Amino acid sequence: MLAVGLTGGLGAGKSTVAELLVQRGASLIDADAIARQVVEPGRPALAALVDRFGTAILGPDATLDRAALAAVAFGDPDALADLNAITHPAIAAEMANQRHALEDTDAVVLLDVPLLKPLHRDVLALDVVAVVDCDPEVALERVVTERAMDRADARARMAAQPSRQERLQGADLVIDNNDGRAALEAEVDRVWTALTAMAADKAAAGAAGREEGR
Repeated sequence: MLAVGLTGGLGAGKSTVAELLVQRGASLIDADAIARQVVEPGRPALAALVDRFGTAILGPDATLDRAALAAVAFGDPDALADLNAITHPAIAAEMANQRHALEDTDAVVLLDVPLLKPLHRDVLALDVVAVVDCDPEVALERVVTERAMDRADARARMAAQPSRQERLQGADLVIDNNDGRAALEAEVDRVWTALTAMAADKAAAGAAGREEGR
């Protein structure tokens, strides 16, 4: 298995890239999907969030009201730090469990992590970090026009994420998404070729090591 950390800022197109790579044969472990699972009713993370932020973050059916939580967390650095401290360990643990289940396969496994940081390389035992990159102003326009997000809210969320420079510093592979769908498809083809070659090399090295150990 080749474990690939896939990341990118808000509006960069990370989810689109993940979808394109899955179409080419990758397996996906999606931090966003897991983030929704770990705060379902009855899960410890939801109870911890209610303890910290109160029942106002719950909807009428006792499920998490994400908009209400965002309203109290994203404008307050301390509140955001508390939110991350509650949810990130639970998300990382579930991602590690799903990664472990694929350990003995030959798959290229994407671990889609919006807020990927250097510590994730060790925690999730990543072989490669791939960053979906675009100009921040391009990303801002995308989320405003395509997701109908308020511009000020989008800027606040982008400011709370690792900077573009921080993401690029930790990248082994960069997927440029500044120039439209056709250009992005070509970028994904290029990166998929590189990832499958890395996976083959890793598998060959593992086989050689097992032979030597006999």
